[in-house]
Amino acid sequence: MEDNKQSRLTLHVPSTLGRHLARRLVQIGVRDIFGVPGDFNLTLLDHLIAEPDLNFIGCCNELNAGYAADGYARACGVGACVVTFTVGGLSVINAIAGAYSENLPVICIVGGPNSNDYGTNRILHHTIGLPDFSQEMQCFQTVTCYQAVVNNLEDAHEQIDTAISTALKESKPVYISISCNLPAIPHPTFSIEPVPYFLSPKVSNQLALEAAVEATATFLGKAVKPVLVGGPKLRVAKAQKAFVQLADVCGYPVAVMPSAKGMVPEHHPQFIGTYWGAISTNFCGEIVESADAYLFAGPIFNDYSTVGYSLLIKKEKSIIVQPNRVTIGNGPSFGWVFMADFFTALAAKIKKNNTALENYNRIYVPPAVPVRNEDHEPIRVNILFKHIQNMLNGEKAVIAETGDSWFNCQKLRLPENCGYEFQMQYGSIGWSVGATLGYAQAAQDKRVIACIGDGSFQVTAQDVSTMIRNGQKSIIFLLNNSGYTIEVEIHDGPYNVIKNWNYTALVEAMKNGEGKCWTCKVRTEEELLEAIETINGDQKDSLCFVEVILHKDDTSKELLEWGSRVASANSRLPNPQ
Repeated sequence: MEDNKQSRLTLHVPSTLGRHLARRLVQIGVRDIFGVPGDFNLTLLDHLIAEPDLNFIGCCNELNAGYAADGYARACGVGACVVTFTVGGLSVINAIAGAYSENLPVICIVGGPNSNDYGTNRILHHTIGLPDFSQEMQCFQTVTCYQAVVNNLEDAHEQIDTAISTALKESKPVYISISCNLPAIPHPTFSIEPVPYFLSPKVSNQLALEAAVEATATFLGKAVKPVLVGGPKLRVAKAQKAFVQLADVCGYPVAVMPSAKGMVPEHHPQFIGTYWGAISTNFCGEIVESADAYLFAGPIFNDYSTVGYSLLIKKEKSIIVQPNRVTIGNGPSFGWVFMADFFTALAAKIKKNNTALENYNRIYVPPAVPVRNEDHEPIRVNILFKHIQNMLNGEKAVIAETGDSWFNCQKLRLPENCGYEFQMQYGSIGWSVGATLGYAQAAQDKRVIACIGDGSFQVTAQDVSTMIRNGQKSIIFLLNNSGYTIEVEIHDGPYNVIKNWNYTALVEAMKNGEGKCWTCKVRTEEELLEAIETINGDQKDSLCFVEVILHKDDTSKELLEWGSRVASANSRLPNPQ
């Protein structure tokens, strides 16, 4: 009884805005916040770092802080970053746009102007020289689902709580600007320990759910060789388990779209690979495109995922299940039907049909093994990824940078519990450096393997130093092929050639005698095997950076095909007026 009384008293002791925000972040699962200090956020940072359960990780620039929050959200479910007004906000905004495109709840916190300066005619530093301070917020409006400008204490509690809960409900980033003079001030609306959130669960319209399940079961029941294809919105719909349960019951072959790799267990007996049109996993594309019914779970059909709009998929044969809607063929369409509810109900109704899976097993031929390099022969990219495949287990996670790593990593067969992330919808080169920092910080039970091209690395290289500073033990394979190889295969020109760096020396300079970090250059298969032995042995607790020297034209065959098709889509002539 005394404990309950003490708890009630604690709830009503006024706290500060900064403390309230810090506790809210901890309550939703954020243990690390990424950022760059600036004069408008320094007092706020004092209160964030005073929270014992919250760790501030200073990054080299705001863009990488945003990418790190993106990677953290992928591993943890939510991420956060903190920057200063306008110069920091407009620097981080590209990363926030990427998180928006990938449906990741990232709390972007900005230290804003002193509350007394709002509504005056004053011009402040870190702005474009106008007395209107809304420019930054306006820029964030299209890449966040909620924007809160906190410049008075009366509604600060409501604005902060609404922003954070909206990020969690919508699974999108939000923007919170906090005036620099407010974080240290107590207010009666802030209690020492905020009452935890209760987010009301989304419940399907029961009549629509029943109708959608009945129509889908009838549609699939008439099919001879139906298939399931998982899409990237499985994660935002929190329907991954329900999708696998449906697969267990129905017996259909299970494929994934490229941007959904890692969201469906690849050790599942019905898993047949990645469906990516002309560059699908061998035998997977043939099974999907020859099916007489296909259920796509949370797909995104863009020019990249459709290989320049060249998928051989017919709408009348498809069932498209989005997070809150089911559409069968050209109609009907059922709204307010949530994906996980739908799959669970469908699993209880659907009949087993393994015809397409049997067809797959009949035509399947195991993938060829790359021919071994001759002794001291320059290493090839397919040899590199053969050995990366052998490194994978349930204690690893793969992060694939935009570029040829998309295609090479897509061919990796992921063991049970092996993580996998890449940014396909937004495709911002350099994303993986910050994302590796954030993912590794959140998933400390895994060792991250990041595959990054030299061109992408040059965009965001600095925060390898932050990985070293924080004692991370990720493995970075730097693929040095002298340029923007993915751009070369879409449209070549002299602008795709970059200045070569001494990458290992750069990382050694970042280490500067502090922290655990090991680097090496690899030119042959023998050197690669020696490096992997060291990575798994003496340097298993170190950040390992391996620069792999490759021929500039050594690419996956998938990139060659994809590049030509995307180039064709990009170069379509204007429609006649």
